[in-house]
Amino acid sequence: MLEPWRTGIVNAADSTIRLRGYDITELMQKATFADTVFLLHRERLPNKHERRLLDAILTSVVDHGSGAPSCATARLAASGNRESLAAAIAAGVLAIGNDHGGAGAACMSLIAEGVALSKEKSVSLAEAANQLADHAKASKRRLPGMGHRVHSVDPRTAVLFAMAREEGIAGDGVLFMEALDAAVREKIKPLPINIDGALAAILYDLGFPPEAGKLIFIVGRVAGLTAEVAEEYAREKPMRIRVPVEYDGVPPRSMD
Repeated sequence: MLEPWRTGIVNAADSTIRLRGYDITELMQKATFADTVFLLHRERLPNKHERRLLDAILTSVVDHGSGAPSCATARLAASGNRESLAAAIAAGVLAIGNDHGGAGAACMSLIAEGVALSKEKSVSLAEAANQLADHAKASKRRLPGMGHRVHSVDPRTAVLFAMAREEGIAGDGVLFMEALDAAVREKIKPLPINIDGALAAILYDLGFPPEAGKLIFIVGRVAGLTAEVAEEYAREKPMRIRVPVEYDGVPPRSMD
């Protein structure tokens, strides 16, 4: 006899569906989508302060224009595949990685490293941030959550940090990223805390594990990808995306 799969997430029976023990019909009536995402990942419902921050994070990452790698990939796939919405959206998700949408996970690990360094050496978070900035400069290591190819200042960061303070959520995560921002500006060059760094700080303060930095981004971005793909299908002809390609390889040659 095969061993059954084991899960603590969902129990689906004949007449009930329970998520982490809560009946889904009750969640449908009394909880928000952000509540449910929090429940799925943290095994409990959030309080109103936690809900507001997670909802803001999901909104902040929903889309960043059709040129963002995930959106561009989804639309390119939709341009060539008119039979599968799922394939186009999946293609967009597959474009999410450490350089696009995935730096939040690495940044959460960096925050944990900085906080641990502060405690181990009995130094301030600012001093821990200075040490990590010095190390990054010496090793030419790129710091996750810092810098943006579009924004000199990411407009989402200040809003999320202000909300985190308003809701009493801001803790070591936010404080460390602000200290790192100052250290990097002084020791390397001005690099804005981007949305990956902002959500990493807040998710850290909300008690999420590092992988949530990427997972929560994916949850929010999928909503944007559905809209991008729907618009591509509705407004554009098949195969309309033609990327200019310039050949710079070897000149024509013969096998003779």
